[in-house]
Amino acid sequence: MINISPRQLQVFVQIALHGSVRAAAERLHLTQPAASMALAEMERQLDAPVFARERGRLRLNARGRELLPLAQELLERHAEFGRRGSDDGMALGGELRIGASNTVGNYRVGELLGAFVRAHPQVAIRLRVANTEAIAAGVLDHSLDIGCVEGPVTHPLLEVRPWRDDLLVVCAPPEHPLARRRSLKPADFAGARWVLREPGSATRAISERVLAQLPPGETVLELDQIEAIKQVVVAGLGIACLPAVAVVDALATGRLKALKTPFLDLRRKLSLLLHRQKYRGTLLDAFLDGTDLDGTGFGR
Repeated sequence: MINISPRQLQVFVQIALHGSVRAAAERLHLTQPAASMALAEMERQLDAPVFARERGRLRLNARGRELLPLAQELLERHAEFGRRGSDDGMALGGELRIGASNTVGNYRVGELLGAFVRAHPQVAIRLRVANTEAIAAGVLDHSLDIGCVEGPVTHPLLEVRPWRDDLLVVCAPPEHPLARRRSLKPADFAGARWVLREPGSATRAISERVLAQLPPGETVLELDQIEAIKQVVVAGLGIACLPAVAVVDALATGRLKALKTPFLDLRRKLSLLLHRQKYRGTLLDAFLDGTDLDGTGFGR
C-alpha cells in the first residue's frame, strides 16, 4: 500500500520548482539529508524515479511531470482541509506563484496584486517577471499558478481571460526629426532607426506588427528591459514602440515625445493565463474573484 506523506509531497514539489534538494530543503526548513530521504522514500513507494539527474540538477522526467500537478493539488486540498477545520476557517494562507510579463510586472503590479494583498495579508505572493513567452511556459509547466501577460497566447492547455486594455505609443527624443513634424504619415518613417524588445516579448510582437505597416527601417538594438529602451531612446539612438504606462514620467518631463500616429493600431489586451488542468482551490479562486477583469473596480 502506498502511503506518501504531505512532507514527501512538499519535498517533491519544491525540488521540481527549484531544481535541487538543497533549495527544497531551504524552502521547507529541513536539513538536506532529511529532504533527500523524503524524496527517496517517495520514489521507493512509487517504485520509479520522478527526476532525471543532469549535471547536479534534478529535472522532472515524464512520470514526474505527470505527478507534479497532482501533488500540488493534494497539498492545496490538505491546506484547505486544515483551514476549514480550524476556528479561523475564513483566513486564507499559503503561497501563490504569479507570473507577470514586463509591462504588468513593472508598471501595473499594484493594479494586479494590491487589493488582494490588502484583503489577504497572510498569503505569500511569489512574483516572477519575464517576457510573455516565459510566463506562458511557467503556467504550462506548473511552476506558476497564474500568469498576466501583454501578448496574444494560444495553447490548447491555457485558458486566456481578458484583464485590461493597454496602449502603446511610438516615442522619440524631442530633437528627433519626426518629433519636430506637426503631422506624420507612414512614408515619413522610411529609414527610421528602431530600438526593439527581445524576441518572445509581447511588445516586440506589436512592434513588428507596426513595422510591417511602415516603410523599411533599421533595427539598431534589441533589449530585454523597457527602462533600458527608454534610456537608449532618450540618448538619441533610435525610436521605439513602448507601453504608454511606462513612459508617463519621460513624457511629462520632456525627455521623450509621443509621435502622433493615428494610422497605426497600437492597442492590445492584457490577459490572465490559467492552466486548464490545474486544480483551482480556495486560494486561486479568491485571487480570481478579487481580480478586476473589466477595469471597473475590485471584484467581478
